[in-house]
Amino acid sequence: MAASASLDTAPPAKGTPPVTAQTKRSGGVRPPEQLAMRFDSADLAFELLPDRYRLEGVATLGFTATAPLDRLVIDLDRNLPVRAIAIDGVDLPATAWSNPEGQLVVRLPRPLAAGQSVRARITYGGTPHVAVRAPWDDGVVWSKTKDGRTWFGTTAEGYGCDLFWPCLDFPKGEPAVVTLHITVPKGLKAPSNGVLLGVDTLPDGRSLWNWRIAHPNTYGIALNIGPYEEISGTYKSRFGNRIPMFYWYLPGEKAQAEKLFAEFAPTLDFFESVIGPYPFGNEKVGVVETPYKGMEHQTINAYGNDYAKAIEGFDWLFQHEFSHEWFGNQLTAANWDDYWLHEGYGSYMQPAYGRWREGEARYAAMMQGQRGGIANQVPIVRGRVITEEEVYEAKDGGPGLDIYNKGSWMLHTLRGLIGDAAFWDVTRLAVYGRTDPKPGNFQPRFGSTAEYERFVRQVTGQDYGWFFDVYLRRAALPELVTERSGDRMTLRWKVPGNGPFPLPVEVQVGDRITRVAMTGGRGELAVPADAHVVIDPFARVLMRSTAVEELQAWRSGKTK
Repeated sequence: MAASASLDTAPPAKGTPPVTAQTKRSGGVRPPEQLAMRFDSADLAFELLPDRYRLEGVATLGFTATAPLDRLVIDLDRNLPVRAIAIDGVDLPATAWSNPEGQLVVRLPRPLAAGQSVRARITYGGTPHVAVRAPWDDGVVWSKTKDGRTWFGTTAEGYGCDLFWPCLDFPKGEPAVVTLHITVPKGLKAPSNGVLLGVDTLPDGRSLWNWRIAHPNTYGIALNIGPYEEISGTYKSRFGNRIPMFYWYLPGEKAQAEKLFAEFAPTLDFFESVIGPYPFGNEKVGVVETPYKGMEHQTINAYGNDYAKAIEGFDWLFQHEFSHEWFGNQLTAANWDDYWLHEGYGSYMQPAYGRWREGEARYAAMMQGQRGGIANQVPIVRGRVITEEEVYEAKDGGPGLDIYNKGSWMLHTLRGLIGDAAFWDVTRLAVYGRTDPKPGNFQPRFGSTAEYERFVRQVTGQDYGWFFDVYLRRAALPELVTERSGDRMTLRWKVPGNGPFPLPVEVQVGDRITRVAMTGGRGELAVPADAHVVIDPFARVLMRSTAVEELQAWRSGKTK
């Protein structure tokens, strides 16, 4: 049926229709049936009906059993009820499936042995959950352009992909390939993930946008629909390949859009020169303007920063989301407990970019800008399979923004400890699984904290478990206790758990800087009684700061 491009009635209220606790869960302990199959492919057909605030879908999913399997367990919000299911082309009776809480259970007509494959065609649709405060709360966003045309977007990192398509809602549930077919009303466009296969104009004026993407992040599939205009270009990579670049923006913003698009190439050059090849160069660099702040949707990053200007001279939102093409989409945490691999690195790459552009002063200023946001209430890594919300939401007992700010400062301290060459080699191993990445010699991969520590040992030849124990598996920061007696100064690390912590620290005495080894967590140096002393003069070490604690207490009091 044809759909009007205008919004005739008010959209559903934010937070409606409500979602179940099951739908809100992304990741965590999985049903055994989901762990007993490989997700081979997803062919997803969507139609947006903006005059009715509905989303209709047909998903054809391919799985291969890795263990005996007699039913499929697939995540799908029950606000999108299933109307029909066919298994390998044969329609099932409605009694063969159920979805009471947002986890669709399909009884197979015949059990599968390990190695056997199955195709499930699921027809569904309804009113999708409207985000309360996207992207921090997930769902769809119904909006309008200044001239009243539909502007629609999806965001699903927290609650997961099951908000609008049937999927396996945990990080390792990535399908090997996804093909998208998005039907939109006349006059609207649907930029999405991967490579554009073509746009078909239907007899009634609607258009069908066809895309294909390999190895997409589970929450990275995104629908973006609006009356977009487009800027495109080609980036000649330092690795010899040519990468298409696209920015889709709203009409009337051409001048601002061109300025943002001008940031694409230098930002890409930074990442390629410091880390390695853009992971999806055979698809595209894609950015689309969205009616919410932003999100790292693979090859179609959401941008809603209103072209803000900043003293750093670049758009932080664009740069941060783009960093996730490496840290989040190419390197994906296999368990949300290792979420710092996404956000800690994503945050650190902003000061690193400032350093690359302008030098050490900009780097130091940007690192200090993050320092006051470290809360130290919960360890960043807790050593168990965990959901995204249990990590991201401080109100739910998670480390919250510490995965960003503390993760970034931990990486800053690690770089100072092991040196630049080793640090970036570790980073390349984490991202690509090798230190010599080139287009074509790597694939998206899953990583973990334990693996990252192994990479540090591999590169440095030393075990830095004591370092990660304190910064990742403890909440409180290490405290440097100093004492002066006569012409001697002693330094002692006081750490949570009282374990070893031989982290060297620099001390400036007058005009001379000494690196104190801190063997056994203690150090000593000669200091004339009248000398001026500065501990850690270049702020290379993340440690307890009473000034930060007093600032945070003051801020807390001001907000009560």
